[in-house]
Amino acid sequence: MTVCEAVRQRLNDLCRERDITTNALSLDAGVPQSTVKSIMNGESKNPGIVTLKKLCDSFGITLGQFFSSEIFDTLEQEIQ
Repeated sequence: MTVCEAVRQRLNDLCRERDITTNALSLDAGVPQSTVKSIMNGESKNPGIVTLKKLCDSFGITLGQFFSSEIFDTLEQEIQ
């Protein structure tokens, strides 16, 4: 699993846990729907930290809490 896939999975998990759609998330976070859609569809290869911070704020969690998940602990280094 890549970092981008892990970010996408974590966002999906948080949306499911809170029973919100990605459209509702984008509206609440003030992030364009196209940006959230790009992340969720795997089209964005490098979601920016500012965008992730806005999404985390919408979830009511910190960036630390976002990345403090087992899904990130098992990632291997990506070689480009």
